[in-house]
Amino acid sequence: MDTKLTSLIDSAWQTRVKFFPREIQFDYPHKTKALSLTGQDCDLNCAHCGGHYLKQMQPASREAGSTEKYNSYLVSGGCSKDGKLPLEQNKELIKHLRQQGKINLHSGLVSSREAAMLPEICDTVSFDMVGDDVTIQEVYGLNLSVSDLRESYNNLRRHVKTLPHICIGLNGGEISGEYNALDILSDDGADGLVFLVFVPTRGTRLANNQPPPLEEVGELLARARNMFPTTAIHLGCMRPGGLYRKKLDCLAVKCGVNKIVLPVKAAVKTASDLGLTIKNGEECCVL
Repeated sequence: MDTKLTSLIDSAWQTRVKFFPREIQFDYPHKTKALSLTGQDCDLNCAHCGGHYLKQMQPASREAGSTEKYNSYLVSGGCSKDGKLPLEQNKELIKHLRQQGKINLHSGLVSSREAAMLPEICDTVSFDMVGDDVTIQEVYGLNLSVSDLRESYNNLRRHVKTLPHICIGLNGGEISGEYNALDILSDDGADGLVFLVFVPTRGTRLANNQPPPLEEVGELLARARNMFPTTAIHLGCMRPGGLYRKKLDCLAVKCGVNKIVLPVKAAVKTASDLGLTIKNGEECCVL
């Protein structure tokens, strides 16, 4: 790690110390269940996912009659060709689920009318913010632009707590638009920031790509901490495993993040060595 990056990370840590208590939360979300409104169906077949992650979700319709007890639900699903979830068609189903636990809705794009109904059916919204037109078109396969995503994001923020998610290296492991996304969020506001890191996933079109270099990830996290000094920053569940994850998690702690989902043991030790009090959570990091 070069001197310039080390200095930037030190600056980010000082920003964290100045504006937040000396504590960090590690989330182990076994009390949140991931549900899909569309089963395994998705019209997009995104280059980084290819429907892989839908296979790990329970169909939402099946969960509605379940006797299992969860504190909360992540409600997501496959998107239509225009990047939308079937929200209105499933409004009553989601309302029923909300009687059983809190709802974090991974909404996809929404109109102003759809956004207005969300306070009835969810507690928070997770929204993918991408700052590069090419990534939106080539990875998601959407004939849309950054301005379209920004419009949906602001529709959401007018009605419900919305946490933007930025996937670092979404464009096949390359940084392309992440800083623009931060600039947009700096202008428009954010209730919190969740960072993910591109995972090359078997069976997808980007399976043979590499995750973004850790130095570039660290620089982005550190700059985000300084750009958003009073905003909670989370490192979410989607990120590579193995040695990369070990280094990433420790780096994220040093860059001043507030929460990490399923941290490696080394990150817990790093937090302790830095004098942070450790809190543990049992639900999705945005809840």
